[in-house]
Amino acid sequence: MHNLAKSYLSEIIKEECWNSMAVKGRSLKGFHIPYVVENFPMKERTDEELEEVNRVLQQKKIETECLKLRKEIIEVQSAMTLVKKHHEEEEEEEEEDVAVRHTSLPNYLFGSLSPDFGIPTSLLSSQLELHSREEKINQIILLKDIIYKVKTVFNNEFDAAYKQKEFEIARVKERNVRIQEIILDLELEESVWQPDFEDCEKPEKTLVVEDNEITVQKHLKPWQKAKTELITTQKTDQWLQSQASETRHRALMDMMGGVLEVKKEDILRMVIPQPAFMAKPDTVWTEEERRQFRDYEKKVKELNEERDKYRKSLEAELKKLQNSIHETTQNFDEHLKKLFERRVKAEMVVNQEELKINNLVFSLLLDEEINSRETFLNNYLVRKQEERRKTSEAVRKSKENLDMYKEHYDNLLAEDKILDRSFKKEFSEIPSHQVDVLYRLFKRRPRIHRQKPHADITSIVPFGERPGSGKLSADAFAQLMKAMDDLDNVNNMPEGLNPLVWNHFCATRRAKVENEQKVKQKAAGLMEVVAFHRRRGDEDEKVQREIERVSQELILLQEQKVKFQLNLTIQILLKQGQVEVENFQLLLDYSDAILINRNIIEDLNSVIRAQGQKKVTSMMETKDIHKGIFQIEWEHKKMEMEMEDLNQKAWDIQMLFFSRERQKFLNEPNYETVIAVQIGIMEQTIAVLDKTHKKNVENCKKLLKKLEKISNQKDIANYTLSCNLREELVAVSERKDICNTIGSILTCEKIAKERYENMMQQQKLRNTSKEQAKQISILEAEVERLKMKTFPALVPL
Repeated sequence: MHNLAKSYLSEIIKEECWNSMAVKGRSLKGFHIPYVVENFPMKERTDEELEEVNRVLQQKKIETECLKLRKEIIEVQSAMTLVKKHHEEEEEEEEEDVAVRHTSLPNYLFGSLSPDFGIPTSLLSSQLELHSREEKINQIILLKDIIYKVKTVFNNEFDAAYKQKEFEIARVKERNVRIQEIILDLELEESVWQPDFEDCEKPEKTLVVEDNEITVQKHLKPWQKAKTELITTQKTDQWLQSQASETRHRALMDMMGGVLEVKKEDILRMVIPQPAFMAKPDTVWTEEERRQFRDYEKKVKELNEERDKYRKSLEAELKKLQNSIHETTQNFDEHLKKLFERRVKAEMVVNQEELKINNLVFSLLLDEEINSRETFLNNYLVRKQEERRKTSEAVRKSKENLDMYKEHYDNLLAEDKILDRSFKKEFSEIPSHQVDVLYRLFKRRPRIHRQKPHADITSIVPFGERPGSGKLSADAFAQLMKAMDDLDNVNNMPEGLNPLVWNHFCATRRAKVENEQKVKQKAAGLMEVVAFHRRRGDEDEKVQREIERVSQELILLQEQKVKFQLNLTIQILLKQGQVEVENFQLLLDYSDAILINRNIIEDLNSVIRAQGQKKVTSMMETKDIHKGIFQIEWEHKKMEMEMEDLNQKAWDIQMLFFSRERQKFLNEPNYETVIAVQIGIMEQTIAVLDKTHKKNVENCKKLLKKLEKISNQKDIANYTLSCNLREELVAVSERKDICNTIGSILTCEKIAKERYENMMQQQKLRNTSKEQAKQISILEAEVERLKMKTFPALVPL
């Protein structure tokens, strides 16, 4: 039974893990590298799964077609409404093209690398649009289909690589046959490398037991042993008979080594037999024997050369075969490396898609939990609202009872006050002192011993008599009436009072006491009714608070649900190994981060650009306006300054001095002819002046010549006089010395000196007068020139 249980368990495991697999799990190893690539074990998809996938694909195709038709309708309507604004239409078409380009999401926002495997992902919804439960379920189905397709694509590549390895192994085996022959021919001690599949590459081997795996000898029955021995003896006899009958084969083996034709491979084993005379010494050889020996050596040499050539060719062939084997296996290893990278990438894609599926499943579970909680709260709220309706009805009824009871209590209290006030009126006929005594007796009440119920007894017996119950009040009223009988006794009647009045007094007092007792009972009942109303109100408020709490919790739950539907979990691909900050102080807490769609940001950026362009244009317009204002102000200032200048010119013209010549210019109609005549006269005068000037110059030259002659004569005279003067000076100095010695001064010398000084002063005065006369003439000419400048200059306004 133990073996049967194990066999049953093995069959179940085999059926579940091997037979049910459409693609069996296996590995692929490299020839020279320790790389191991595994395929994806896959089960066959059921009909229900295929039907569900086809349904979702058909639904997605219909949705895409509907979306295209809606876009076309919108484009046609917009084109019809915007025919007059062609440039605006072009801008809108460009924006639509940009939007269409953005509909195909990139890989980093798509969340996986499945498009790299050629898997179509156009029917997948964007991660930013998965809000409803149906969309998430359809997305999960499509993601599972993508995972299946990715695995299928990789398994196809794996099968191609597996077949390539089978082909390489078969080719290596073919080449190894030739390598083995070459090694045998060359008599080398090399081992031939023979690749083969391992158990992990062919897992079906583990299910098959081979004979070499059995270490225990097989148990045979006696008749089986006899049968095997008989068969072996028959085979031995047949082989001996065949060997004995093949005389031709034996002769061929003895004479030619088993072959009829010498092959090239036999050169290495070929041996040229030595001549028989080589056993004798070479001194006794004849010429014929020597000639044969030379032929023998020649043949041996040729054979050795052939051997060397053939050996080198075999070695080259061996190296070529080994290199080809190594090259082909190396190429396969390179292909296996690429397949390994492909396997890593495929596993990455599968993990990414499974992570998206897990996130969607988690969101579905959370959504279901929120929906169940919301349903529970809604049902609980309905129950509480029904309870609130009942409590409100109870509060209303208790309020009505309280109002009615309070009205009865007020009536009894009013009757009691009326009885109290009408006492003296009823006994107005008797004297006042008796009325006072009766009034005191009227207010007097008998003392009744009241038993206080114990609190523990009332708590233990909840259905016992309460203090305000009807039975206890009736007993108290009976005791009071019995006590009132004692008070109504004649012995308590005041002296001098009429018995009839006493009886009337007793009846009135008894009525007053009964009324007071009723008032007390009503007051106790009113307190109970108020307490009952308060309890009903408290219950209603409690239910109302519970309803408010449930409503608040329901609102929070709905907000959480809306937030959960909007705040989606997005899977984004990021670049690996990129250093973004110098100091590795990354904060991985993105709880307050917000993921916004790129289209929204681009729309906002376009709006911002448009508003910025409008602002720039408005600023340019404002600048142009300010520039125009400044220009107008400048022109205004310019005109004001021109006006001031013109006013100043007008004032200058008004204040201008008009000489006779200016008046003549203004009054003379032919002023230009007059000026021309004057110019002609002036030219004539200038010509005359030139002639006179020339004559004066010639006269001056002549005078200068005369003066030069006179100056020469004067120089000669001066020279003679200077010589005389020297002699006279010598004489004068001698005389001065004599005079000084004598000490007397001559009066004649003084007179001569004074005369000389007077002459020098007169000469100076003449020179100054001549200079002043010249200056006066120059100033007169300048005055005349300035007078000529004072003609009026009439500038046209």
